[in-house]
Amino acid sequence: MKEELNILIKAQYPLIYLVTSEEERAESAIARIAKDQETKEQKSRVFVWTVTHGIVEYNSQGRQGVQHNTVSPEAAIEWVVRQKDDGVYIFKDLHPYLDSPPVTRWLRDAIYSFKGTNKAIILMSPFHKIPVELEKDIVVLDFPLPQSSELETVLDKALQQSRQKKLLPQVKEKLVRAALGLTIDEAQKVYRKAQVKAGQLTEEEVEIVLSEKKQLIRRNGILDYVEEDKTIEAVGGLEELKHWLTQRSDAFSARAREYGLPQPKGMLILGVPGCGKSLIAKTTSRLWGLPLLRLDMGRVYDGSTVGKSEANLRNALKTAESISPAILFIDELDKAFAGSGGSADSDGGTSSRIFGSFLTWMQEKNSPVFVMATANRIERLPSEFLRKGRFDEIFFVDLPNAQEREAIFKIHLTNRRNEIERFDLPQLANVSEGFSGAEIEQAIIAAMYEAFAQEREFTQLDIIAAMKCTLPLSRTMTEQVTALRDWARKRARPASASVAEYQRLEF
Repeated sequence: MKEELNILIKAQYPLIYLVTSEEERAESAIARIAKDQETKEQKSRVFVWTVTHGIVEYNSQGRQGVQHNTVSPEAAIEWVVRQKDDGVYIFKDLHPYLDSPPVTRWLRDAIYSFKGTNKAIILMSPFHKIPVELEKDIVVLDFPLPQSSELETVLDKALQQSRQKKLLPQVKEKLVRAALGLTIDEAQKVYRKAQVKAGQLTEEEVEIVLSEKKQLIRRNGILDYVEEDKTIEAVGGLEELKHWLTQRSDAFSARAREYGLPQPKGMLILGVPGCGKSLIAKTTSRLWGLPLLRLDMGRVYDGSTVGKSEANLRNALKTAESISPAILFIDELDKAFAGSGGSADSDGGTSSRIFGSFLTWMQEKNSPVFVMATANRIERLPSEFLRKGRFDEIFFVDLPNAQEREAIFKIHLTNRRNEIERFDLPQLANVSEGFSGAEIEQAIIAAMYEAFAQEREFTQLDIIAAMKCTLPLSRTMTEQVTALRDWARKRARPASASVAEYQRLEF
């Protein structure tokens, strides 16, 4: 990004929009670019505008040379237009004033007056907001979060300030990697916290950095850092899907790149509700040893400010990329984007723009972020998601067969009792035909409540009685389940090993 910004300024682009919340770091980068472009004849100066101080000159010693009567955005832009010398003019948080016709007009006048000069205005803001009048004349750049080398510098400074001896290279690498995804300021605070808590930075303090990082990720209100204790063995059945995931457990390693394998993009898991789609996504995090970030699309939408929803999505995706390799989990994708097709009439096209941005990101992303999405209703899912190239594979999770139901009973009973020999698992699997994994678990819980109320241990008959009192989803929503099966038979890969083997033999 810094190289791109350097090229744009050299190429005399008059108006640049820099999306970032790291003002100090971005200012320093712009100042270095301006200094590199200085010549003996011409000195490139950097000025910073804020609504609190107006225009102030920026240099390596700090800000100097306050320009009077430039607090107003219109007056500040007018002052910039009047300047004859080359320079870079940074306007911080101008986005609230971009709806003002005088501000927009002055910016357009500035663009016209800058032709043939080395003057440029950089609008710096944490939000991406551009009026229609400026769309053809402005270039938008995202200022990236700090890379490992920058975080290593922060760590070195923290060690110097605490007068701590140098760390072993492998310990330093772990501490730096743990801070990926944080801003410089956040990394400084996290390292200081670890030092205060433990007295010094060691390998054990990696967990402190990670725990603080989880809080910072949760703080944005859109991404959740999901921690799952269960392993993939806690999922009954779905052997074909498990095999596919196990094969790719080292997909993001350097060894895979050396072999020539591309990074996997993601997978879509369709299926009947309650059959383990979400659980398989969560347990993949432990199988692959990657952090799991859940994207809540409901939190993305924010109608308080125009463009806020789109900014929320960009920030969430940028955060996911910054801590990659990682798994981005989107539960019930069909509900998240169900209304994107006709959103122009309902929300001014916000849903359509978010949907388009997400599709473009999925198609063009180079970062090792694996998207795991689940869906229940295929008819609600936009067709663009199903095109080849969006996901590496589309799996269909059907209701468990007898063998899988037996495995599910064994998992849930073992979680609750040490000895389960008294249960006839084949009989329970027989009685539970048409039940999903979630319904089987609830039948066991209902049986336990019944026995607990009578102050005795629950039995086989209690579980059977609970199932007899339950009307499974496969019967209450027969038409929807049948339609989903019909669609998936020729368009998705079965998650169950027995069905997959039958289809291979049939082929």
